[in-house]
Amino acid sequence: MTVTLADVAARARVSPATVSRVLNGNYPVAAATRERVLRAVDELDYVLNGPASALAAATSDLVGILVNDIADPFFGIMAGAAQSQIGGLEGAGAGRAGGEKLAIVCNTGGSPERELTYLTLLQRQRAAAVILTGGAIEDPEHSALVAAKLAKLADGGARVVLCGRPPLAEGASGPGPVVAALAFDNRGGGRRLTGHLTALGHRRIGYVAGPEERTTTRHRLEGHREAMAAAGLPEDDGLTVHGPYDRRSGYDATLELLRRDPRLTAVVAANDTVALGACAALRDRGLRIPDDVSVAGFDDLPFATDTVPALTTVRLPLYEAGARAGRLAMGREAAPPGGIASVPAELMVRGSTGVARG
Repeated sequence: MTVTLADVAARARVSPATVSRVLNGNYPVAAATRERVLRAVDELDYVLNGPASALAAATSDLVGILVNDIADPFFGIMAGAAQSQIGGLEGAGAGRAGGEKLAIVCNTGGSPERELTYLTLLQRQRAAAVILTGGAIEDPEHSALVAAKLAKLADGGARVVLCGRPPLAEGASGPGPVVAALAFDNRGGGRRLTGHLTALGHRRIGYVAGPEERTTTRHRLEGHREAMAAAGLPEDDGLTVHGPYDRRSGYDATLELLRRDPRLTAVVAANDTVALGACAALRDRGLRIPDDVSVAGFDDLPFATDTVPALTTVRLPLYEAGARAGRLAMGREAAPPGGIASVPAELMVRGSTGVARG
């Protein structure tokens, strides 16, 4: 049964006019009243009808792309590639209004609450499609809320695509409301990266991991530990430090790793940006790369080949995956069998890694 504005008003114990004012934001409303109305909207899962109320069941020309941080090249590359397929920036007919959609990038800042808020807003705008990029937060309650929001979007006709994000329920037979899940092979990439280091004779390997609550962090760390175990080495031995996916984290964590074990011969970073911080920390300590300590990253961001020495890393086809997600969101490409596709990760060996010293 369709929830009406009057239903929201009754639940919030206000007039329909007050509900309208809160939702349209065109008239001052007391903070307590506003909060009561918004709570009622969420509880009833009310969807605001647009001006064309006669077309209330139809989707709009809007496509939402959710990213953790648009300033991070990892997300910027995927979002830009997806938008090229959604907004008609590539191919014949570019610049003309036809089957294109309006792509809106929603920057969550890594906040679970903002992720849910954007999904709600996109549902209210009757988005034609939603693309969620990057790793998911490993919290059962949040995962259930996201799945419920995506189901509502799908019920309303939206195509839902996950890009660089695992399926909603790992191990499930299908992706549920999701048209397609393009999952990066983070475990395999992590395993090959650390395996490369152990083959070079490294035995004291520090690992700078991302935030503990992220699927990307866990999968890459699992791959690292699998390679350590395969080489007969301790999986951790106190040489794993977690932090944000940023340069500062790489710098601080590397100093901490050197404090824990001055004999360290290699540092594996959660991503290339973290690896930059690791390199800076080693240089500040007077250590040479890779003569004294090898450094490896993950993602193969554009600057990875411009570092000195060039960064050994794992290449994820970010642009290709983003473009494919855009085509899937637009219905221009058939979904993979079962709705799930593994996106390969390729080891890129460069000058920042070498044979272990001593």
